[in-house]
Order: sequence, then structure tokens, then C-alpha cells
Amino acid sequence: MVSRTARPIALAASVLLAAASARAADVTKETVTSRSRPRVYYLFIPSSAPADRPAPLIVTIHGSTRNGKTLVDAWKDLAEKEGIVLAGPDSTDAVHWASPQDGPLLLRDVVDAVAAKRAIDPRRVYLFGHSAGAVFALQMACLESEYFAAAAVHAGAVDPQYFSIFDYAARKIPIAIWIGTRDEFFPIDGVRATAKALETRGFPVTLTEIPNHNHNYSAVSKDLNVKIWEFLSAQKLPGDSKYRVYADPN
Repeated sequence: MVSRTARPIALAASVLLAAASARAADVTKETVTSRSRPRVYYLFIPSSAPADRPAPLIVTIHGSTRNGKTLVDAWKDLAEKEGIVLAGPDSTDAVHWASPQDGPLLLRDVVDAVAAKRAIDPRRVYLFGHSAGAVFALQMACLESEYFAAAAVHAGAVDPQYFSIFDYAARKIPIAIWIGTRDEFFPIDGVRATAKALETRGFPVTLTEIPNHNHNYSAVSKDLNVKIWEFLSAQKLPGDSKYRVYADPN
């Protein structure tokens, strides 16, 4: 039998728990030291994910003139539902991403920083990039093919003169590319060429062309993210993750 006073107390407790969960599911601005510099990244830890179970992580790589919060915000509803941790670093220059200052070391440092806050499954760390971030994600996926389980991108391609970066991959990392047939920044032929270059090198690559779609990721993100997660969640590193160290020119 429940007493008259117990019910309000129980209700108040559940309200407090709900408020705590809501706070836990906020996007937070974090910093990590990488290459002796403080770097900003945005973090989302879903309240739905069991704290005692390692969670998958998507590292999001934003487009030009944006910041790390942009894609994390676009993914957080699905991430809450599916129990995905999100981390979105800022590039050094908001217009583009460049190596070595933005990766691959920065990306590893962000993953390590997230793992220090919340248990992450090291075999289920993924990349997703849009636009300039898509170009960089394709490059980083090949440089660290044994560190990231898979990569997915929207609206991006690699210039043919840089196709040789694909040859750095120690593992044929699964890659999925989505592109609108009316993308005003990445013509469809160039994206097809990138997919073909990956395919001829033995990568399991999937190219999806979205009819009459342009460069606007936010216009399709709600439905597209579900498809991207279907692809990424099916991928897992076959063994322990391995980070490849490259010589620092500086």
C-alpha cells in the first residue's frame, strides 16, 4: 500500500531523475591539448546508453565556416535513441581542414579525451564528415584505417591528384559516400571518380546518389543520418585498434 506522502515524494524523485538525464544529454564544449595547443571539441553523451557498457563513438568533421557543434547537433537526437557518443572537433581554420594540425593526431587525442570521460568501444569508432569535412574524413580514414572502423561522408570528394593517399591504408576500411546529383560544390563526376579510385584499390565502398539534392546537408540530415548509422553500425574493427604514427614536419 502506498501512503499519501509517498506518491509526491516518488513523483519528485522521478522529476529530478528526468532533469538529471536531460542535463547529461546536453552537448558540452570541451578542450583537449593536442600538439601542445588547446583544441576545442563538442561532446554528446547520450543518457540512454548504459554507463557500464562501452559505447560506439562517431567523430564528426564539420564543413566550411562551421564548427564542431554543427554536426553534433544534427546527430544528437539519433545518438540519444541509439546510444551513440558524438565528438565534433573544431578545425584550426574554420574554412578548411589541414594535416598535420587537424589530424590524424588531433582526432586520436579527441577520442582519448572522450574515452577518459566515458567508456568507448575502441573497435567501433567511426568518422562522419560533410563537405570540407567529408574530404578530410576520406583522407583520415585511409591514414588511420586500423584505428577507425568505417567512414561515411556527405557531399565530398578527393581531387584526383591526391588519390595516392588511398594507398596509405593498411586495411581496406569500409567507406560510404552520399552525394546530391545537383551538388553545386562537388560535381557528381568527381565524386564518382573518388568512389571508383577507392573501388579499384579494393575498398568496400558504397556510393549513393540522391536525385535532385544539392549541397544542403541539413535538408536531408534527419533521414540520412539513419541510413548512415545503418552503414556504420554494421562495421567493426576485426582486431584491436591500431594508431599509425606519422613523422611531424614541425
